[in-house]
Amino acid sequence: MASSFRRAIACQLSRVLNLPPENLITSISAVPISQKEEVADFQLSVDSLLEEDNDHSRPDIQVQAKRLAEKLRCDTVVSEISTGQRTVNFKINRELLTKTVLQQVIEDGSKYGLKSELFSGLPRKKIVVEFSSPNVAKKFHVGHLRSTIIGNFIANLKEALGHQVIRINYLGDWGMQFGLLGTGFQLFGYEEKLQSNPLQHLFEVYVQVNKEAADDKSVAKSAQEFFQRLELGDVQALSLWQKFRDLSIEEYVRVYKRLGVYFDEYSGESFYREKSQEVLKLLESKGLLLKTIKGTAVVDLSGNGDSSSICTVMRSDGTSLYATRDLAAAIDRMDKYNFDTMIYVTDKGQKKHFQQVFQMLKIMGYDWAERCQHVPFGVVQGMKTRRGDVTFLEDVLNEIQLRMLQNMASIKTTKELKNPQETAERVGLAALIIQDFKGLLLSDYKFSWDRVFQSRGDTGVFLQYTHARLHSLEETFGCGYLNDFNTACLQEPQSVSILQHLLRFDEVLYKSSQDLQPRHIVSYLLTLSHLAAVAHRTLQIKDSPPEVAGARLHLFKAVRSVLANGMKLLGITPVCRM
Repeated sequence: MASSFRRAIACQLSRVLNLPPENLITSISAVPISQKEEVADFQLSVDSLLEEDNDHSRPDIQVQAKRLAEKLRCDTVVSEISTGQRTVNFKINRELLTKTVLQQVIEDGSKYGLKSELFSGLPRKKIVVEFSSPNVAKKFHVGHLRSTIIGNFIANLKEALGHQVIRINYLGDWGMQFGLLGTGFQLFGYEEKLQSNPLQHLFEVYVQVNKEAADDKSVAKSAQEFFQRLELGDVQALSLWQKFRDLSIEEYVRVYKRLGVYFDEYSGESFYREKSQEVLKLLESKGLLLKTIKGTAVVDLSGNGDSSSICTVMRSDGTSLYATRDLAAAIDRMDKYNFDTMIYVTDKGQKKHFQQVFQMLKIMGYDWAERCQHVPFGVVQGMKTRRGDVTFLEDVLNEIQLRMLQNMASIKTTKELKNPQETAERVGLAALIIQDFKGLLLSDYKFSWDRVFQSRGDTGVFLQYTHARLHSLEETFGCGYLNDFNTACLQEPQSVSILQHLLRFDEVLYKSSQDLQPRHIVSYLLTLSHLAAVAHRTLQIKDSPPEVAGARLHLFKAVRSVLANGMKLLGITPVCRM
């Protein structure tokens, strides 16, 4: 892996610069591959070495780079030293590069890139990730898809890095909508329909009762009374609410299974209806709770009456709000898990809400509020099925499966599959996830079915196709060749480009671990797939001498292994046939 080469270069530099190797390692990076020429494998950023030097009269950086390069010597690891723009470049002994990288990929397996010394100094932490969070008694809205796949990626990455991760689904399972739903079910509900298709039936009831409540004030009053009964703990009202909640979670678990997502805890706003009253008492005892003319209670986060910094925490009837319940949930989770970091994954529209929640925790005396982090994301526009505007995630998943099955049926190279529906869904999900993860999470983007399902270009379909094709190579030729390999047989430019790219995997993982953006991994995997496609066309296995065929097979196996590792981090299940 890159680590041993990076350290060897750092050790030589440390002798010349009189600095500890540890101080130099982060300044040495693997060079991204270039289509134009065979570039060096590593480069030292001379800028980063001089960052702490405030002497403005220092010589030109390019001159510094040249002087440093002249003091360095080639050895058994480094075969060539040169200078670039503000860098010193290092080329690794080609046979050593080949042997080390391929051995490391095979030996480390799913841990390749994660054992790098870039991560060695990082303390292992307990991390809570709250994501997805749909509203109970409503079908899983497509708007929750981004939170689900982004939260799953962050949890996967943190777990892969050795942290203890607690995945929490904080359901919208309390509020006035349950007053409407309870009343609506008593008026229009059918037990048989509820059991056979719960969320669809509850959705129909909710739409109907909303119409009735708009025209008939007595229905609206009944809904208000039903919610008050819930708040007061009425057994009958709570029993109906519990049934709606349990049936909803059963449906969600089924949808999550299709997405390949799981949770350690299903929590919800309902858990904190009593604890939020304790939060209000604590705010009052600290003199932070202010009553308004309307009878609501607010917290002034500015301290000077700035209306943009006023957060409402209690309704005029004394019941809690979303912000109060979030405060209670955060305090409860710290008591329960004693977390080092808590990450909330929601759309950017909630940015101000979380800023206020974190600020309130701080002024309440909870210093750990600094450990709370909001990861915001943009809006997906134009996600429609053939039937028109889409509302529900399951419609999207069904559409993905159907379109992918049609695409696969039209391609002559499609293999006979044991479970074509499952393969179609996995490939379709990869397409969906890659389109979503290609850009900055904060950016809005326009959804395009045509772009999603392109089998060529930078798509999830292309990643799955590459993985399946490489797996097929191993199945066809693997038995006779995978014992050992000759490094001299992998010196063609196509092989070297792949090896250079495999070197960079730990740096890409490190980058994503720092900013929690999946796009670095996506870009890396797409480049790896393009390199593999070129190599597959030019580096034949069939009819090649056994020694050459074996070496090439090792190379392709390494590519498939790293491709699979990266895809799994993103929440994609690689397919072996398609």
